[in-house]
Amino acid sequence: MVRYKKIILAVLLLSIFITTGFSRVLQNPKTVYRVYLKGESIGLIESKVELENYIDKKQAEIKEKYGVEKVYAPTDLDIVKEYTYYDKVSTTKEIYNKMKDISPFTINGYVVTINGLTKTDNNGNKVKEKNQKIYVIDKKVFTDAIEATAKAFIPESEYEAFANDTQKEIETTGKIIEKIYIENKITIKQDHIPVNKTIYMDKTILGQYLLFGTTSPQKTYIVQEGDTIEDISFNNKISTEEFLIANPDITSTKTLLYKGQEVTIGILKPQVNVVEWDYVVKDEEQKFTSRTEEDPSQYTNYSEVRQVGVNGMNRVTQKLELINGENTSVVGISTEVLKSPVEEIIVKGTKPIAYGGSGYGNLIVTKGIFGWPATCSTISSPFGYRWGSLHDGTDIAGCGYGSNIFAAESGTVVQSSVKWDNGEYVTIQHDNGYFTMYAHMCSGCRKVQVGDRVTRGQVIGLMGQTGWATGIHVHFSVWTGYPYRSGSIAVDPMQFY
Repeated sequence: MVRYKKIILAVLLLSIFITTGFSRVLQNPKTVYRVYLKGESIGLIESKVELENYIDKKQAEIKEKYGVEKVYAPTDLDIVKEYTYYDKVSTTKEIYNKMKDISPFTINGYVVTINGLTKTDNNGNKVKEKNQKIYVIDKKVFTDAIEATAKAFIPESEYEAFANDTQKEIETTGKIIEKIYIENKITIKQDHIPVNKTIYMDKTILGQYLLFGTTSPQKTYIVQEGDTIEDISFNNKISTEEFLIANPDITSTKTLLYKGQEVTIGILKPQVNVVEWDYVVKDEEQKFTSRTEEDPSQYTNYSEVRQVGVNGMNRVTQKLELINGENTSVVGISTEVLKSPVEEIIVKGTKPIAYGGSGYGNLIVTKGIFGWPATCSTISSPFGYRWGSLHDGTDIAGCGYGSNIFAAESGTVVQSSVKWDNGEYVTIQHDNGYFTMYAHMCSGCRKVQVGDRVTRGQVIGLMGQTGWATGIHVHFSVWTGYPYRSGSIAVDPMQFY
């Protein structure tokens, strides 16, 4: 009996000991840190600081590459404090080895967010460009690259005069830059940057990206004998302005090139919109008008200039908006007549001549055969390539909303319609084989219909901003063949003046 009592006592004592020890364990849980990578637990560690220091110590190569003093954990790594009793705790090295090849480490820098703009695509639809992020270690690299981008579109001397408030006042004619700004919303935030991102450390390389949309080398061309900047630009589907931007050592389109010279052919794809507003006063020729008088006493082969036309001269004050160097809006402020134009008067005979043959053929087009299609002569955007696309006409602006648009020559109206890109427009087929098109008339302002016979100088519509137009102007184009049909070719309208 005594023996059983001793056994029971021993069991009770052991039970008390176990219970007391277990209670003590429950009363003293261990503080650890659970490490999550990409939302998944990869283990427990005793010290968060120890892991962070270990990461920094092991990444000497990153420090050297980017010139930084510290390397940080990946952005998708989370370390959370926990209390535990029995879970196994990993070493810092074990956790490091699990994570080092899965997620990139980070360094301290700046994240620049450039908000995309809403633009019109080739089908006339409004499209919001994507926001993009640019990573730099020093934010001055970005601000310097942005300034260099602005200077690519604005002559440096003019930019510096604006920035330093040293622009000269206009006495008779001249230009003052009123505003320069970036249209995109840009935010700059200090943050940890993953080292697998493109991190810009050089303002020149970042400036190239902001201008061309890539850091890859641009196409080059070897100058051939007789090449001009205009020829090279047109043949490579860029504007002369783009050529000069891609070749900053060449400062003017009049610069002589030499055989064997290597030049850069860069198609611009700006990542931001540099907006410039100018106040301009200039003297502008006013084209003379031409009037034909009939003389029934003279035969039909008779033609005489009774009064020679003389261009006038106006002093025009305007506000111009340019986006990335391209004129997008002309706002007329005032016009002072310095010299009035003299009308040209041509007398033509109407008396029939009896011929045995089949009569005369069509007129042969020579320079000056077309009359000017507008009441002003400011060319806001010339014919030619820009950013890889052909601008197939000449934009004439500054005349004001509702100003007259004239037929450049006699002919028959073959189009009088509305399209998403041309807006309200008119196309005329001329007797000399050419077609002319007049786009962006104001809404309901077309004055002629298909089949109408028009004469040179006749009002065919009024200037507006319908269709794909950034300002009030007329897009005037000349074509060999029906516009935009197979076999037709757009030619530079200015070769006829």
